[in-house]
Formats: sequence, structure tokens, C-alpha cells
Amino acid sequence: TDSLVRLGAGTTGALGEIASYRLDAYGVHTKGERDLGQARGGKLLSQLRVQPRHDVRFDLVADYSVQHPERYWGTPHDNGRIVPALRHENYNAEDADISYADTRLRARTEWQVNEAWTLRNELYRLESKRRWVNIENYKLNLAANRVDRSDYLHIEHELEQTGNRFEALLKQGEHRAVFGWEPAHVNFRHINNSPYGGASSVSIANPVHGLWTSPDVTRPKLDTTTTMHALYAEDAWQWNERWLLLAGVRHDRAAIDRDELVAGTDFSRTLRGTSWRLGLTHFLTPDTSLYAQLATGYDPVTSLITLNLANADFKLSRGRQMEVGLKQKLAGGLGEWTASVYRINKDDIITRDPNNAALSIQGGSQYSQGIELSAAVMPWRGWRFEGNVTVLDAQFSQLNERSGARAGNTPADVPEQVANLWGHYRQGAWQASLGARYVGKRYANNANSLRLDPYTVFDASLAWQVRPDTTLRLLGRNLADKVYAARTYNNQFILGESRRFELVAEVKF
Repeated sequence: TDSLVRLGAGTTGALGEIASYRLDAYGVHTKGERDLGQARGGKLLSQLRVQPRHDVRFDLVADYSVQHPERYWGTPHDNGRIVPALRHENYNAEDADISYADTRLRARTEWQVNEAWTLRNELYRLESKRRWVNIENYKLNLAANRVDRSDYLHIEHELEQTGNRFEALLKQGEHRAVFGWEPAHVNFRHINNSPYGGASSVSIANPVHGLWTSPDVTRPKLDTTTTMHALYAEDAWQWNERWLLLAGVRHDRAAIDRDELVAGTDFSRTLRGTSWRLGLTHFLTPDTSLYAQLATGYDPVTSLITLNLANADFKLSRGRQMEVGLKQKLAGGLGEWTASVYRINKDDIITRDPNNAALSIQGGSQYSQGIELSAAVMPWRGWRFEGNVTVLDAQFSQLNERSGARAGNTPADVPEQVANLWGHYRQGAWQASLGARYVGKRYANNANSLRLDPYTVFDASLAWQVRPDTTLRLLGRNLADKVYAARTYNNQFILGESRRFELVAEVKF
């Protein structure tokens, strides 16, 4: 039996004439809907604000969070077919563990120098620990009525990041500009038991999970030190009532030093990239605007802090985006709608050398192009309808993998049709809502050999405002109890939540 409890509380108030505070606490606990489905977590957020003058403000923010998510890495399938009987099974180890702990400290200062200039500064510190001890690969063996398990992973991340963001904001005539500099320093340690050996077999139904064990030693494998600098500037220039021009540029530089604690193949690498964007908005009427924008960007071929020797000589991948859209507010407060068409290209992604599949090179590319529509209308008193739909074409223009060419294929886990529709009706202190979510077909791999079927999920809510400070909500999720794959992991299906109901109380005091 699944159960879920969430509890959150917050308070704010004054501390004398120039100071105030905010304190929030939140906790969640659930038994989950499958074996090993228990999850829990909590957050504590605090803020102290001091404003000695109308033009100067100081904020001190301290947050702490800890999470123990569900120890679930997917459900094996029968050659792409979901087996509904396995919906509530979990094939992880009994003593599997997932935990995240984060501490964030921030000190913000804002000074309005004069009517034109405002200066802002934020000094921050993040400490993060991640731990995964799991069995993460499952294959269905129907002939033997077993599930074969492998990939006994033990991975830990220890990260410390210190940085500062300084901005100068300018309001001068028709210009609204911002200039910024953001340096950051990251220390990262990666601990694991690669090559993640270990194997076992359990029954398909009611498996005896057993304990996690591996022949491979868990130990620190690498340390990286990354120093990053970003310089950016942006200006919004409204030269008359009908035209707005937005232009921005950003330069990033990252110096990575990697210390291989086992392999001994230490190296250093510096990556640089300059990106920009340009946007133009034309106000056809006070309620209707037409816009267009063009943007470029750069991405590392993998995470900067885990950049390895094999990828050290690769340059940044390049991306560019083009978008044109129309926004309009309907007369008489009837509603609003937006339509846009776009294309996103990404080049220099990692691919295999067509002459030697054992070698990785840059030169792959992919694109996504499509149309997005969204609208919210209030045709009658008390009624509101809102929804959005996205239809796109996503393909690899050039990509080779060890097992073959992927040009013309759709990237994994990318749906090409997504739609949401909600209807709300309010009468006095009551509001009823009904919604539908649709996600089109997807593929579990770049070879497009394993397909995930489309699905539609229905949700609903009923809210009663008992008093001005108290609201009760009854939420119903997946009303039809649809069995569907929300995404994939390791060639397994991550199944969506089954039907559930939640009762939520919101109290202001």
C-alpha cells in the first residue's frame, strides 16, 4: 500500500526597524508503490535581510537539504513490451542506497547608486555529497522465469564550489543593460568501484533481493580542480513604442586540472567559448507582438568536472537556435495565446570515425525543429481552459556508433509530440480542475530499435477555500491507472506513477 506524507511550514517577520527574516522547513516521506520504494527527504531554508537605507540591501541565505530517493532504476521489458504484472516489482538489492546532501550559503548585496546605476554582488558556497550503491542493470529471462542482474555500482561524488557573481545594471533612456563577471572554483572527487563487476539472478515475481556485493574495490579514482570565469553583457533597447532590440554576449573560460589517483594519467586543459544572442520584438498593437531571436552557444562534450583524457583534446560543441513567434492578448480579458516555430542545431558532437569505429572523433551533428502553441482562455464566468502542444522533428544529421550509422534517426528519449490540456471551473469557494497529458512515441536508443509507446494520463483536483487563510485540495493523479514508460534508463523502462490520491491542506498564519 502506497502512502505519502508532505509537511511544510514557513514564517517571516521583522527584526527591529531595518532587518527581517524568513524561515522555511519541508519534509516528505513515502512508502512508495513497489518494493524498496521508500523515499524521504527534507529541506531547511533561511534568509536574513538587512536594509539600513532605502538604496542598500544585504541578504544572508543558508539552505540545507537531504534526500533519499526511491531505489528504483527501471523495469525490464519483453522485447520492448511492458509487462504490467511487473509494475510494482523492484530488482535492486535489499541494502541499496541513494542519498544526496547539499549545503548552500549565499551573501547578496544590492546598492542603487543613483537613478541610472545599480550594483549587485552575490558570494556563494555549495557543498554537495552524492552516493549511489545499487544494482542497475536488469534483463528479463522469461524462459527461466528469472531476471538477470548486473552492474553492481558504488559511486560517490564530493563537490565544493565557491563563486561570486557581480553585476552592474544600467537604466538610461531607452536602454536597460547589465554587465557581469562570474568567477568560480570547483573541487571535485569521484569515488567508484569501476568496472562495476557482480552478477546475480532473481525470480521475476516477489524476488529475494539479496545484498549488494561486488568483486571490485571502491576507492577514490580522480580529483579535479576547475577554475571558471564568465564575462557577459546584455542590453534591451526600446527605441520607440513599437520596436525592442535585445542583444547579449558571453565569454566563458574554464581551466581544468585532473589528478588521476589510480591511472596516473594526469592532465590539464583550458576550454574557451564566446556565445551571443540577438532578439527583435515588434509590437503590432498594444496586445499583439511579433518576435524573432537568434542565439549561439557552446557545451563541453562531457561534464567539465569529469572531463577525461580521452576527451581532453576535443573542443566545445557548438549550438545555434533560431525562433520566430507571435504573442497576443485577446480582447475583453478573454485570454491569451502564443505560437512559435524554431530550429536548434548542435555540431561537433562525439561520433565514431567512419574509417575506424574504435576511434571517437568530433564531427557529429543533430537538429530539432518544430512548432509550439500555447493558450489560456476564459470564455465564461468561472471557467478557464489552458493548454499547449509541441510538434517537432528531431534527427541526427551525422552520427556514427560502434554498431552503425545513425543519420536520420531520432535521439533517445525525445518525444516528437507533447500536449497538455486543463480545464478549471470556479464557483464560490470551490474550484474543480481536470487535465490530460499526452506524450508521443519515443525511442530508448539512438539506433531506434526499441520504441516506447505514446501515452495519455488524466489528472484532476478539487479545491475548497474553507477560510481566507485555509484551502483544502484533493488531487487525483493518473485517474485511469495507465501503465506507461515515462523514460528509459540502461535499456530499462522507468514506469510512471500508478493511480494515486493526495489530500493537501494549505494554511496561512
